[in-house]
Amino acid sequence: MARYTKNDILQIVEEEDVEFIRLQFTDMFGVFKNVAITSSQLEKALHNECMFDGSSIDGFVRIEESDMYLYPDVDSFEIFPWRPQQGKVARLICDVYRPEGIPFEGDPRHILKRVLKEAEDLGYEFNVGPECEFFLFHTDDDGLPTTVTHEKAGYFDLGPIDLGENARRDMVLTLEEMGFEIEASHHEVAPAQHEIDFKYGPALNTADNIMTFKLAVKTIAKRRGLHASFMPKPKYGINGSGMHINMSLSKDGHNMFRDEKDAVGLSREAYYFIGGLMKHMKSMAAITNPLVNSYKRLVPGYEAPVYIAWSAKNRSPLIRIPTERGEGTRVELRCPDPAANPYLALAVCLAAGLDGMKNQIMPPDGVKRNIFEMSRAEKKAAGITALPTNLLEAVKEMEKSEFMKEVLGDAFLERYIVAKRAEWEAYTAQVTEWELDQYLYKI
Repeated sequence: MARYTKNDILQIVEEEDVEFIRLQFTDMFGVFKNVAITSSQLEKALHNECMFDGSSIDGFVRIEESDMYLYPDVDSFEIFPWRPQQGKVARLICDVYRPEGIPFEGDPRHILKRVLKEAEDLGYEFNVGPECEFFLFHTDDDGLPTTVTHEKAGYFDLGPIDLGENARRDMVLTLEEMGFEIEASHHEVAPAQHEIDFKYGPALNTADNIMTFKLAVKTIAKRRGLHASFMPKPKYGINGSGMHINMSLSKDGHNMFRDEKDAVGLSREAYYFIGGLMKHMKSMAAITNPLVNSYKRLVPGYEAPVYIAWSAKNRSPLIRIPTERGEGTRVELRCPDPAANPYLALAVCLAAGLDGMKNQIMPPDGVKRNIFEMSRAEKKAAGITALPTNLLEAVKEMEKSEFMKEVLGDAFLERYIVAKRAEWEAYTAQVTEWELDQYLYKI
């Protein structure tokens, strides 16, 4: 149900003394962009008359077709609590359209909407709950981020050991002021690592909320002289940050993944959904784990998944079924990290699950053992394969996938692959500290 009409927005802006409105949208890599307008231009923006140059945005269009229009989603209206209370600043998340009035096919939000429409046509609503992890580091004298932290706290520790406790409390209060329902916040396993979980909800709202969450967390951290990093693996030798995605499909208000008669409480639809995720996981990895750095997290020994398997019991596989059953039954994909573009990540997860359901792809049996303790022969016998080990492998898997072409569209996929190959080539040409430490003194 809609929260606001255009008239509601105009009225709130006047009553609340909102001076600036940021029209936000997301580039190919999941980076928030915005055009700021004054309240005098709001009516024009609400009638979809706000234009920008798409050729300057990563993954958008060539210079000869650069004019794009922003269509605000009025339900995304939010006043920023951290900005001045006289002459307030608000935001609207926008869809990107071509001048002809058709959605721009390279807009990540549109890509998610397109897959959601496919689910809707089958009678399904896709609900998602993310678990967003991040690090809080010190900044240097110039205010630039470092990877320095003085704290040594671990999982679920509390103050005074958890030095980020107060910053995290400010983040939770700010997010709640912006309409988030925060379910839990706690210190994570690694020093200076934190997690804040917000309520499960419809996928488009959740993707918008992940973008807003990252902006709010970074902003509040900066006000406390800290840097919040969503980089998957900022430091060697400690756990990286994940963004586990909990998913379910509902139909007529009922969770389609539940079945009390099944041995582990899962329906046929849930098994097929898992089968689809497992089938397409290698080709999806360049979206769910989009950076060179992402693959430094996906290594044995640091709780992140490495192998494509599922379990209703243990946490070592890629896909876990959390304990709650009935209406709370859900499938948890554990490989995505917070560098992922949430619109694209949710789009490929849903599309893979729907493909599993349409083609009745049954997954292999769930794994009860810790996969990291299984021998190579045991893994082979169980049909367990591994995720890509680096970004280049992930891009190659993506390149040969007809499924990814269908989900993302040819033009978007081509631009994304070119960008990611360039990132890999730039990385492989670097001379790193590790190489100097290993070779300089002895060769």
